Amino acid sequence: MLIYTLRRLASAVPTLFIIVTVAFFLVRFAPGGPFDMEQPVAPQVLENLKRAYSLDQPLFYQYLDYLGKLVRGDLGPSYSALDFTVGEMLMRGLPYSISLGFGALILAVFGGVTAGVVAALHQNSASDYSVMTVATVGVTVPNFVVGPLLQLVFGLMLGLLPLGGWGGGDLSHRILPTIALALPQMAVIARLTRGAMIEALRADHIRTLRANGLSNSIIITHALRGALLPVISYLGPAAAALVTGSVVIEKIFAIPGVGAYFVDGALNRDYTLVMGTVVMLAGFVVVFNLIVDLLYAALDPRVRYE
Repeated sequence: MLIYTLRRLASAVPTLFIIVTVAFFLVRFAPGGPFDMEQPVAPQVLENLKRAYSLDQPLFYQYLDYLGKLVRGDLGPSYSALDFTVGEMLMRGLPYSISLGFGALILAVFGGVTAGVVAALHQNSASDYSVMTVATVGVTVPNFVVGPLLQLVFGLMLGLLPLGGWGGGDLSHRILPTIALALPQMAVIARLTRGAMIEALRADHIRTLRANGLSNSIIITHALRGALLPVISYLGPAAAALVTGSVVIEKIFAIPGVGAYFVDGALNRDYTLVMGTVVMLAGFVVVFNLIVDLLYAALDPRVRYE
């Protein structure tokens, strides 16, 4: 397994290289620049700023310089927060995003799998139709609608929960953003689980278990183990997106996470901040996809490390 893991990590290097390259040039070709302001600065000041950040160099030289620093773990300085490097900003916002993302991931997995299993066990019943209707709504309704709606109902109308902020150790501040972030993923997981569970219950080995008189709980456990494979496959990119923070949710609920930094970086044309967020997200995707592949072998004996 160690050799397989190392080989997968090595194969991820070209993927990360392509992502960094495409993101670098896309950001640089976007209109505007990091020092474009409503009130233009003096030409000499602008020239000095560009020289200080090597923006006066040819684009390809800037690209090679960025790659060299990235290999050394240097994400560069922030153009909008002059007192901080990109690494410092991401390390400051990452704990908030990880805490929110893992909470949303756990809620999405347990809620989605439970709803999908219930729907599959009562196929074509009122429970099945209800779960699928809610799941369809959850997939189609965007976060920027769900978030304010939760704030309106539970924050303003009922006054049960805070509207936003992190609140230090007060967990009540995290309930609404966690639910808003988890709902779309929960809906997708419920649909995946239902379809895979129905197929698993029709498999030959499940029919054999029924014929031998095993209890429904044992049969459901065996079927669920196979039904979880599509869900685990989906969890790789989903977990990376949740853990690194939702841009919309963090902005709506005023959470100082990585998603908020990404929005600020894009609005301010902060090249290095946007690139740092992209690199971190790509790294999380690689790591979580590797974890998914390892879990596949644990759930399915037919899968081997090669």
